Amino acid sequence: MTRTDSSAAHDPGDGPPHRDDAHDSPADPDADRRAAVRASWAVGIPVSAYGVSFGALSVASGLDIWQTCVLSLLMFSGGSQFALIGVVASGGAGAGVAAITGATLLGTRNALYAIRIAPLIPGPWWRRLAAGHLTIDESTAVATAQPTLASQRTGFWWTGVIIFVGWNLTTLAGALVGDLIGDVRAYGLDAAAAAAFLGLLWPRLKQLQPVVVAVAAAVLAVVLTPALPTGVPVLIAAAVAVVVGITNWLGRRRA
Repeated sequence: MTRTDSSAAHDPGDGPPHRDDAHDSPADPDADRRAAVRASWAVGIPVSAYGVSFGALSVASGLDIWQTCVLSLLMFSGGSQFALIGVVASGGAGAGVAAITGATLLGTRNALYAIRIAPLIPGPWWRRLAAGHLTIDESTAVATAQPTLASQRTGFWWTGVIIFVGWNLTTLAGALVGDLIGDVRAYGLDAAAAAAFLGLLWPRLKQLQPVVVAVAAAVLAVVLTPALPTGVPVLIAAAVAVVVGITNWLGRRRA
């Protein structure tokens, strides 16, 4: 039977047949970088939207608009920021220490991310300094998911910059709204901090160890809250969680 398709008509002497979709080939560096940019936008936009809740809750917790914005500019770590304002809002003698301790414990994970990201960021010290500030859960996740070194760098920088700009803009918007509506607790928005924090925690509860750590810390905090000054139960629960996590006594069994 005579074949009439284009592959049959191709003369081997003319080199490999032309592919119209070559620009989409996984081996195409430009295609990899474009995919990294798309992933950055897909992650960056919804994550940035959380800034509205943070801005409103921060103002309701007692910070003013500018303090709220400076916190997002300098700390730039959603989990740490929500933890800090959540404890500050509760007041009490131990709230300040508990807020700083909780935010610091949550922020230490970024130091671990930096170890993974450091090989991707060559160049002068100021570039590494900027990269350190943009090293968060999302920028690390997008970067490490890319197939090539170039696309990993693209994913890291694009995700970090998109979220940094978006988070700070939505923080300002949320702070302005919170300042206008007054007490956000009247609208039930005070639960957003806990909900957002649970949203950050939930994807990590895939093994028995993290589940036990989370449940033990939560139960301990609830039991101790009526008996101890505000902020102290959080410190004790965090200490217990750290001990259980470091000892890894349940191993890596899945939940």
